[in-house]
Amino acid sequence: MSETQKLKQVAAVFFKLGLFAFGGPAAHIAMMEQEVVTKKKWMTREHYLDLIGATNLIPGPNSTEMTMHCGYQRAGKKGLFIAGISFIFPAVFITAILGYVYVRYGALPQVQPFIKGLQPAVMAIIASAVIKLGKKAVKNWELAMLGALFLAASVLGLNQILVMLVGGVLGMCYFFIRSKTWQKTHTIAPLFMVFMFSEIGSKLSALGIFLKFLKVGSILYGSGYVLFAYLDTELVSTALLSQKQLIEAIGIGQFTPGPVLSTATFIGYQLGGFWGAVVATAGIFLPSFLFVWLLNPLIPKMRKSKVLGYFLDSINVVAVAIMLAVLITMSKQTLVDWQAAFIALISGVLIFKFKKVSVMWVLVIGAILGYVLGFI
Repeated sequence: MSETQKLKQVAAVFFKLGLFAFGGPAAHIAMMEQEVVTKKKWMTREHYLDLIGATNLIPGPNSTEMTMHCGYQRAGKKGLFIAGISFIFPAVFITAILGYVYVRYGALPQVQPFIKGLQPAVMAIIASAVIKLGKKAVKNWELAMLGALFLAASVLGLNQILVMLVGGVLGMCYFFIRSKTWQKTHTIAPLFMVFMFSEIGSKLSALGIFLKFLKVGSILYGSGYVLFAYLDTELVSTALLSQKQLIEAIGIGQFTPGPVLSTATFIGYQLGGFWGAVVATAGIFLPSFLFVWLLNPLIPKMRKSKVLGYFLDSINVVAVAIMLAVLITMSKQTLVDWQAAFIALISGVLIFKFKKVSVMWVLVIGAILGYVLGFI
């Protein structure tokens, strides 16, 4: 297959994912696994796990960075950029339209019934990925114990980034000592990039908006709720945005498909109109492209290193444990009535029994059922 054909294939796969990727990073990563590992077979499940583990070590939106890794794997550096842009574009486009509607009319369309149906469908997709990735990640009883330990830590509410790093280091030290292989190893220093910018005046220029969101994109770890804290500090505390506007912007990012960081598009439109939306979007996503570009070639070297291989194995099993913790939390929050339980059951049957059914159709069916059952 030629490079052009591969790039077209990458664009098609991730644009489709961008249209249907609801439910947050865990769901996005599960959907990607279904597409690029199970269906397309672009890489082994082991390598996909390594990409997840490495992605958790750098700032930025994990699921978006995973699209870039997958694009790089399939079609090189051009594939990295094509995959990332294709995945981001649908969310950014929808969010920009909603930003325009909000600025002009001061209100947003009601989509809650559809979202209520999507949530249990997403749970079935995450459960499928946890099972498949868990089979590859849990290579021995020690890794199973490590996963169980950090699953408990994550369910109890400990910081997920801390859980990930501690799990990786603890597992690396244990397996290194157990192997009794005290050979000389090569280590790779982590990459950190922090931008400290300040803007003068209460009204931001296009450059000021870009720098604000570039700073956030460069240091952001964690979920949409962490993004809320960052943006509260950068925008609300400086009186550039009201608390109500920020809460509604985060809500937009949650119920539109694709990465929650598309919130930046909505806020950028409020701060600076069309060009404000453009530069805010560019600022918050640009660091992810750079981080993945630098990190991706290093992952095979990490796997070849004995010590860093132990680290990746440990990170991978902790990553699966965190996905399972997300699933448990979602179950408590979502399965609150018979309608949600029914949609989860139907979605589970489609995912596990009819394995050829695309996850996109599972989401569509879930959304329709959520709307219809909402009237009962």
